[in-house]
Amino acid sequence: MKRVSFKTLGCRLNQYETDALVTNFDRAGYRIVDFSEPADVVVINTCTVTRQSDQKSRNLINHSVSKNKDAVIVVTGCMVDNYKKKPGALGPATYAVDNQHKNLIVSLIDSHFKGEIMDPDTVPGDVFGFETVDRSLHTRTSIKIQDGCDNFCTYCIIPSVRGRAVSRPAREILDNVRSVLDNGFRELVLTGVNIGRYNHEGIDFEGIIEQILKIPGEFRLRISSMEPDGFGPGFHNLFLNPKLTPHLHLCLQSGSDRILTKMRRMYTVGSFTRIVERFRKQMPHFNFTTDIIVGFPGETDADFMATRKIIDELKFGHIHTFRYSRRAGTRADRFPDQIPEDIKVSRSEIIRTLSEKYRKAYMQSLVGKQQTVLVEKIDPAGFAHGYGEHYVPVMFRPEAPEKNRFETVTLTRLTGEKDKAVLMG
Repeated sequence: MKRVSFKTLGCRLNQYETDALVTNFDRAGYRIVDFSEPADVVVINTCTVTRQSDQKSRNLINHSVSKNKDAVIVVTGCMVDNYKKKPGALGPATYAVDNQHKNLIVSLIDSHFKGEIMDPDTVPGDVFGFETVDRSLHTRTSIKIQDGCDNFCTYCIIPSVRGRAVSRPAREILDNVRSVLDNGFRELVLTGVNIGRYNHEGIDFEGIIEQILKIPGEFRLRISSMEPDGFGPGFHNLFLNPKLTPHLHLCLQSGSDRILTKMRRMYTVGSFTRIVERFRKQMPHFNFTTDIIVGFPGETDADFMATRKIIDELKFGHIHTFRYSRRAGTRADRFPDQIPEDIKVSRSEIIRTLSEKYRKAYMQSLVGKQQTVLVEKIDPAGFAHGYGEHYVPVMFRPEAPEKNRFETVTLTRLTGEKDKAVLMG
């Protein structure tokens, strides 16, 4: 059996597509091995959202080539779309496959080992053309409902590499959900590029969630990262259904309305705050996490202080902090008043410190309460590890040493530091 390994950078959508490729290779008779092991085929699913993402991707490509000298190295993902007119930028890969044709990688590799030549660009691609996941690198699995984005934020390259927004037919989504439940998955994550804008033949984002929640079975549903402008005023009521987990990663990016306007974001700080307040009025412990970009062109000290102020007010359970990264082809790349890198670094450290403070405070607020934990692994000491419904990490002594099962745990204390902090049950 040919051995194949995988490495994924970037978003949950990329993670889902890698899991789908794992399933495809497994069904085609390949042996899935860890990325650290020697392999005949190495698939690197790249990210290009920042310059740091590009560098990490290039480092992985070069490392894979040097470690697996005779292997077929397949580079795919957003970096391929970004640099397809500059093939040298992708390093010494055997094949470079864009997002549109990612689902054809197994056919490409089969052809390669048969001595045939296949050019994926000559075959119609399908961004939803993946098999139902049954062999995964994770306990939970994702359901891809949408791809592409029409927002064209001034800093973002994603519309260029993922294309315009397109929604998957509702029937295919519901069939996908039923199939992965039949395959034994108990936690599903709705994913896409801009999932709040899902709309297919009159069924919007809230509508597809309602239909998924009606499917029988013991499972729970998470929503991956989304924009704060793609749902109606009654969206919070969907979370009264116990299958829908009380956590949203809602992207704020800045606490300054002036910067949000320059970013071409479709909301204000006030409208964002009202969403959070509406949810927390109904569910006080609802967990909001977010993204913050620091050092956007023209961001003054006052703009940055406004971001710090809204973080202090909303007390997010976690913040992904990004230093603004110039991307060729975006409007912001041409903006004046680019911020020096040392200021970006200083501001990002301040936000990370705030994130750690409020993450710890949020987790501490759950001590004494119960969480339903999906067991993801059992460590050598016999402790179970997993996430509760509020998307907090929990460690406890399980009733049975089995993965992929739900167990209700009373949280007794918080232990560990920074990103390694966990709640003990």
